[in-house]
Amino acid sequence: MSASTGKKKGGGFLSRQAKSKTVTEEELLKKDIITPDDVLMLSKITENYLCPTEANIYGIDFTRFKLRDIDSGTVLFEVAKPPPSDNGDDDNYDTEDLDPNAGRFVRYQFTPQFLKLKTVGATVEFVVGDKPINKFRMIEKHYFREKLLKSFDFEFGFCIPNSKNTVEHIYEFPNLTPAEIQEMVDSPYDTRSDSFYFVEDKLIMHNKADYAYNGGC
Repeated sequence: MSASTGKKKGGGFLSRQAKSKTVTEEELLKKDIITPDDVLMLSKITENYLCPTEANIYGIDFTRFKLRDIDSGTVLFEVAKPPPSDNGDDDNYDTEDLDPNAGRFVRYQFTPQFLKLKTVGATVEFVVGDKPINKFRMIEKHYFREKLLKSFDFEFGFCIPNSKNTVEHIYEFPNLTPAEIQEMVDSPYDTRSDSFYFVEDKLIMHNKADYAYNGGC
């Protein structure tokens, strides 16, 4: 297993979203190859997935995810993917009726205090298939309704074939006003994110999430 801290390439809050050129989801869906520069020009959340699950030809599979508050060390959320069944029962399911996008969307519910955190560490564990992976990169964009809250841009580095890897990405949260926090608390699941994964500057995975911050209210 290799372990490292993800290298942050940069990110901007609100005013930094302004670009001299923007692109629409519809325009990207017509492209054969979607690049990091393409998704950086998106100005709003996507409604569809920009690549099929088959684009992940590297066998990348995320098996564990943990969020922790950097300042206190408190674990905020942790989930692990169950190991494959040893009895082969998984092979008995009819895969024709399964959602092809299953596993690409996550719904989170946190308390209002989550929005007051300054820095959060996100540890991900993942395995890769029998191909070496160069320039593995993630761009994650968070929106509240039509407004970009913040973009995050991380590099995973090189992954050797058939390896299990662990990396922690450090998220610096945007500074929100009390009014903004209250509006997000009062509007569960209007906060959404797109996570785009690239290998050698080609989109190979696209995951989505939405968030509520009214837990315990």
